[in-house]
Amino acid sequence: MTRLPRLVLAAALSAALPGLALAGPVTASGAWVRATPPGAMAAGGFLTLHNPGPGDDRLVGARSPAAARVELHGMEMSGGVMRMHPLAEGLPLPAGATVALAPGGAHIMMMDLAAPVVVGAPVPVTLILDSGAEIAVQMQVVPPGAPKPAEAQ
Repeated sequence: MTRLPRLVLAAALSAALPGLALAGPVTASGAWVRATPPGAMAAGGFLTLHNPGPGDDRLVGARSPAAARVELHGMEMSGGVMRMHPLAEGLPLPAGATVALAPGGAHIMMMDLAAPVVVGAPVPVTLILDSGAEIAVQMQVVPPGAPKPAEAQ
């Protein structure tokens, strides 16, 4: 079902059943990625997701023209070493919650980059939710090693 019929259905249900609380759409904010050196083949993207509705959702994937592959990854300590691993089941977005993807934790891993990620050239990414919704974001690019930009607070 495309986005327009879903919106029409939601509007019709709201009018017919005024007491029914329909879930609001998941939103994304503060999307950013660090610039990569020439020849780098991967970059990690970070952002905050907000699920204001009463129903759970899940981030299940992403895509970007900047990379041949985009995966959801997590980080965990194992034997005193921080290790990255794919989030095969996606990332839960509980009802009413805010979930941060941040360095050292869950993140969007862009692999087989088409070109280096450079400051001044935002990286487009489309987030894919289990509900079928898609969220287009422009990831702000910060210099290598830079902390989260102030605008992404």
